[in-house]
Amino acid sequence: MSPRAIRARPAVRPGKFQMPRARGCTFVIFGATGDLTERKLMPALFRLARERCLGGEFRVLGLSRGEMSDGTFRSKMREAVSENVRQFDAGLWDRFAERLHYMSADLKDEGAYRELARRLEELGVGEAAAGNHLFYLAVPPTLAPDIVRGLAGAKLTEEGKGFTRIVVEKPFGRDLESARRLNEEISRFFRESQVYRIDHYLGKETVQNILAFRFGNTMFEPIWNRNYVDHVQITAAETIGVGDRAGFYDGTGALRDMIANHLLQLLTLTAMEPPIAYDSMREAKVQVLRSMPVMGQALVERRTVRGQYGPGVVEGKEVRGYREEEGVEVGSNTETYAAVELRVENWRWAGVPFYVRAGKRLGRDLTEIAVIFKPTPHTLFQATDDRVPPNVIVIRLKPDEGIDATFSAKIPGQGMRTSRVLLEFDYEEAFGVELPDAYRTLLLDAMEGDATLFTRADEVEAQWRVISPILEAWSGQEPPPFPNYAAGSQGPEAAARLTARNGHAWRDIVAASEHEIKDARRQAVP
Repeated sequence: MSPRAIRARPAVRPGKFQMPRARGCTFVIFGATGDLTERKLMPALFRLARERCLGGEFRVLGLSRGEMSDGTFRSKMREAVSENVRQFDAGLWDRFAERLHYMSADLKDEGAYRELARRLEELGVGEAAAGNHLFYLAVPPTLAPDIVRGLAGAKLTEEGKGFTRIVVEKPFGRDLESARRLNEEISRFFRESQVYRIDHYLGKETVQNILAFRFGNTMFEPIWNRNYVDHVQITAAETIGVGDRAGFYDGTGALRDMIANHLLQLLTLTAMEPPIAYDSMREAKVQVLRSMPVMGQALVERRTVRGQYGPGVVEGKEVRGYREEEGVEVGSNTETYAAVELRVENWRWAGVPFYVRAGKRLGRDLTEIAVIFKPTPHTLFQATDDRVPPNVIVIRLKPDEGIDATFSAKIPGQGMRTSRVLLEFDYEEAFGVELPDAYRTLLLDAMEGDATLFTRADEVEAQWRVISPILEAWSGQEPPPFPNYAAGSQGPEAAARLTARNGHAWRDIVAASEHEIKDARRQAVP
């Protein structure tokens, strides 16, 4: 039976929150003409300008190999921002564009960094002239060592009157050993307090609200443990294929691309102990990762599943299989789906399975954390045909951000018949505001010097400590007969067996969600 929905609203409508105004700085983007800059970084910076978070002394200097003038670079960025920002303001763009500058550079050439130092001195005004520099590495991770060595050679890693910080994009290494090498290379030239390893999932409002939901409500925290929670499911399902990322993705796969960083971050926030303060959250997350036992080959075979999509139908359109995608190697065994049963062996969570799955070309776009509680042991309902379903709390990240909770209520009339009731909270609807883009939040934090929502060096290595043994075991095993799931489906059949061994079942990602059922019901009411 479909759940009956109850809407949740804030008790008091909050006023408009004024985001802080960042100190003046020169924001240097390595990889300034790439996809990340065009789709995420430049739109986020433009939104910060619209919110009046950037001082007049803020400058952007983009670096890439191609030759172009400042004017051409500005025109290229205008096109990208207008396509990725709602309510694009042409007048505001003209004022913002005056801050944008460009420099052609070979990032492996030491001379490019001497020229960069000269340009920074030329562009610096006010606070920026004092040496406030934020270097953003929007480049493949293989270039990171060259960049940090080049900056050091030009004496651009040193801090004087102003700050010098570096933002490093994922993937941060390919396994534990490569992550350690990269950490060591960066630490030769930058202190840990200068390094901001970015995972955009941590900038999402819903992800941050996990803390408020868990630790700001006494009704939830006492039951957030193995005594009441049966299991946890964390899902990141996408309808899209690899698109133009085939060159990167074919050597990466779903486990590295999604689970090793994004979904492990969601798991740590769900499972961590209450931090003593907001700025100690990173230590609480690391403790969760350290509590996760390393899987040997036998456990990897039992607790992991990998898949690769074949041809199928997605959103009513026929799509080709992964091996037919442009840029994918013939007969590739790269996984486009991964599911892992993880355990957190501490006092709070011992014995509770955490099922984590990520996949491309699945039946629906969906990212969520579902906490499934133990079923009621009471015998009151045994005389009826109804099986009382367990309570579930769902934290929704995509397609719409919010929190749902289900509980049982008696249906009016004779007899003890129950129905599920859905208590749902939608962020934009409840607060009447457009949620901040994750990159907007994180870029402002980096300029402000707040590293709370960034990943620490030991945290990165702790993540790979969990994931690397799975990669090593898979490399020594015969891969499944790929493709092993049709595009538009739930994923490989083996994933259902993974949860069934413990008497559990995945939440359906193909059928309409409870939130969509609720919306359809509202539209049907005259």
